[in-house]
Amino acid sequence: MSRKYASSDAVDLPQLLEFVRPRHRMVLTTFRADGSLQSSPVTGGVDDHGRIVISSYPQRAKSTNLKRTPRASITVLSDEFNGAYVQVDGDAEVIDLPDAVEPLVDYFRSISGEHPDWDEYRQAMVDQGKCLIRVTPTRWGPVATGGFPPEREQ
Repeated sequence: MSRKYASSDAVDLPQLLEFVRPRHRMVLTTFRADGSLQSSPVTGGVDDHGRIVISSYPQRAKSTNLKRTPRASITVLSDEFNGAYVQVDGDAEVIDLPDAVEPLVDYFRSISGEHPDWDEYRQAMVDQGKCLIRVTPTRWGPVATGGFPPEREQ
């Protein structure tokens, strides 16, 4: 059996966004009032302005935390457990209703494409009381994979 070696590839912002766009499984980390970390598994996408977007509810810890401390870290995961991943840090904002409706449409499009009835979708977002989290990448690690440490030259 051949060994799988870890990789670590530095990327610029366009390469980062290209990596993130098809990956929707993420872990969002925010800061609690006492400064400790709070992490949530989320589904996310990338909007037309290069921000990572996540649908949530205003009452959830992640939303409350971001309104108080508008910074977040997101680990973007591949579908396969041992697939590539990247950590993205950035400035965050929470968009509440009614301002969130159209950005929530963009969020849906970034993940699932077109909806069969946009009016129905918009009404569902209002009825559910949704909000939208946007994170603007300011810093990111390399796109990495796990595995054995790379072999050193002898």
